[in-house]
Amino acid sequence: MSPPPSSEIAAAAPPRWRTARRLPFGTTLTGGLLLIYLSVIVMIPLGAVISRSTDSGWSGFWDQVTAPTAWAALKLTVVASVIVALINLVMGTLIAWVLVRDKVPGRQVFDTVIDLPFALPTIVAGLTLLLLYGPSSPLGLDLAYARTGVVVALLFVTLPFVVRTVQPVLLELDRDMEEAAASLGASPLTVFRRIILPTIAPAMAAGTTLAFARALSEFGSTVLISGNIPLKTQVAAVNIFGQIESDNTTGAAAISTVLLVVALVVLVLLNVIQRWVARRD
Repeated sequence: MSPPPSSEIAAAAPPRWRTARRLPFGTTLTGGLLLIYLSVIVMIPLGAVISRSTDSGWSGFWDQVTAPTAWAALKLTVVASVIVALINLVMGTLIAWVLVRDKVPGRQVFDTVIDLPFALPTIVAGLTLLLLYGPSSPLGLDLAYARTGVVVALLFVTLPFVVRTVQPVLLELDRDMEEAAASLGASPLTVFRRIILPTIAPAMAAGTTLAFARALSEFGSTVLISGNIPLKTQVAAVNIFGQIESDNTTGAAAISTVLLVVALVVLVLLNVIQRWVARRD
C-alpha cells in the first residue's frame, strides 16, 4: 500500500498555532506583575522626567543644558566620573586580589571596611571627608572646595563596586590551570595575562561601569567637600538640586536627562562588550 500524498498529510496535521506551547499561567502572571512593577517604579518616572525636559521644545532643552553653570557641572561630573572609574578599575582589582590571594594581617577587617561606603549615608561620608581633608585637616591636607576633593569623595563612595564584582570571580577561579601553565614554564605575568585576566575582565568592566554610573549621580558625599561653587566645583546632582530650589524644574529635568542618556549609553556598551566576549569564549 502506497503512503498518502504529502498534501493529505499536511491537511491532516493540526495548525501550528494549535500545537504552540503555551506558557504556564503562573509564568504569565509573574511576567505581568514584573512589567507593571518596573513600569511604575522605573519606566514611567523616567519617561516623565524626559517629557518634562522638553516642555520648552528641543531648543529650550539645549538652552538649559548649555547654560554656563549647567554645562560646567556636567563636564565636571562626567570627567570626574571617568577618572574615578579608571582609578577604581586598577585599585579595586588590586584590592580584590589582595583579599582573595594574599594572606595579609587583618584581612577580615579590611574586607569589612570595604563595605562601609555602602552602609554609610552619603552625607555622613561627605562630613567625614570634610573633617579629614578640610581646612582643619589633621593630616594637613586641605582638599575642600576643590575639584580634587570631588574626585576623592567619588572614589570613597564607588570603591566597593569593583572590589565586590571582581572578588567572587577570583574566588571561583580554578587554580589548576595556573599551576599547569607555571609547570610548563610560563612566567607569573604570562599566567596573569593569558589565564586570569580574560576570566576576570568582564567582572572588572561591570564593576567599573557601575562605579561610573554611581559617580554620575552622587550628591551627598560631594555637596559638603566641594563647597558647591558654580562653574568650579559644583557637580551635576547639586546643580539639579539648585534648579529645583529656583523653581526651574524644566532645567533640572534637562540636566537629569543628559545624565540618564550618558549612563544608559555606558550600560548598553557594557552589555555589547560582554556579549561579544561571551561569543568569543
